[in-house]
This record gives sequence, C-alpha cells and structure tokens, in this order.
Amino acid sequence: MEKQVNILIVDDNINLSKTMSLILNHKGYMVTTAKDGPEAIERVKESPFDIIFMDIKMPFMDGVETHREIKKIRPDTIVVMMTAYAVEEPVAQALKEGAYGIIYKPLDIERIVSLIGKSREKKQGAMILVVDDDPGTCMTLQNILINKHYQVGIAHDGEKAITMAGEKNYDIIFIDMKLPTINGLEVYLKIKAINPEVVAILMTAYRQEMDDLIETALNKSAYASIYKPFDIENLLSLTEGILEKKKTRDEEKK
Repeated sequence: MEKQVNILIVDDNINLSKTMSLILNHKGYMVTTAKDGPEAIERVKESPFDIIFMDIKMPFMDGVETHREIKKIRPDTIVVMMTAYAVEEPVAQALKEGAYGIIYKPLDIERIVSLIGKSREKKQGAMILVVDDDPGTCMTLQNILINKHYQVGIAHDGEKAITMAGEKNYDIIFIDMKLPTINGLEVYLKIKAINPEVVAILMTAYRQEMDDLIETALNKSAYASIYKPFDIENLLSLTEGILEKKKTRDEEKK
C-alpha cells in the first residue's frame, strides 16, 4: 500500500489554511497546519513532512527565514513557497536556498496537486554525475543539485567518470571539457558507448580554446554546452527539461 503523503501548510491566513487543508484532505493527503514560522519549526521537529507549503509574508519570521531553519532540521523536506505579492527578491533567495517552487495566490488547487505529484517523483532522485577536476565546482554543483533532490556522483578525472558510468546508469552527466589525462570529449564518447541513453551537458571556462571539442561533442549528440561562471537558473532549467523529456519518452515506450 502506498504511503500517505504528509503535508504541512504554513500561513497566517487561518481561513486559507483551513480551506486548503479541507481540499487536500479530501484528495487523500494527511494535512497539518501552522500559523507562523516558529510554530512550523516546532511541527517539523516533532515529525517529518513530505511537502511543506509556506507563505512568504508572515509575522515573527518570514517564509524564507523559516525555510532556512527547517532545512537545518530536515534537509530532505520539499518546500513550496506561496505568496500573493510580487516579492521577487525573497522568492529568488528561497529558490537559491533550495525551495522546490513558488505558487501565487489565489491558489490553483489542481496546480498544487500536480506539484505534490511531481515533487514526490523528484524525491526518488534522478541520478547525475559531475565530472570536473576543480573541487570547488564539484562542490557547488553537488550542493545545488542535492538541494533539488537529485542523487549526485562526483568524478575528478575522466578515468574515474568512465568507471562510475559503467557501475551506475546516470541520467545526466555534467562534463568539464578540460580535464587531466583525457579531455571531456573523449570522456563523453567513452561514456556514450557504455550508456547510449545518457544525456551530457558540457562545461568549460575556456570558450575559445574548447570551441572545437565542444562542437564535435554537440555534433555527436551531446545535449548542450554551458559556460563558467554558471547561470544557476539556466543550469537547473536545463536539468529539469532533460528529465521531463526522458520521462515523456519512457512513458511513450510503455
């Protein structure tokens, strides 16, 4: 029997929380409410939640600060921010710190139910391999992707990446083009031979120097190329787009 989804709604608008709770209860979800950030933190300490819907603008602690504290207690919790206001900076900050998404009031319940379904799928964790000899780049990408509930492997050279690709079936591989001993193009081609379904995103800080290698890889079905320093939103958008296409393709095969 499938485990019941446990949801926490955090909003100082009691009527909205009550209405949202009744609807989600009717959909079969287990729902708890909290009227502000401190109460939400206490609820999270008491028990884990699969998904938290959190208003951004609240008394005592705003949603961004509350989200930050909740992540310290239960890092794997998926948090969706809610707002009726055009608060771009807090929204951007929450997303940067690992919030799953943002929904705007008045709430679209069907969109909320869809988000619950997608977030549960994401918790299963698509598998991503990061190949780069720079530990700082690896750590940055690992933190960003883990915050989005992906499973992340790290390889600091091409040989290690090829070995790891033979051991696990990665969905996406981020490959730096300038690696010690063998370059990113060679790594990509060897991994592609092992797993033809893998999707590769090429990375480089040396746009002109790596241009020929990148062009060759793209001509051999590499998905895209991104340049350092990274545009994080573009990186996440690429990742989510790839996984959505893979999911659609897999469903069509069934």
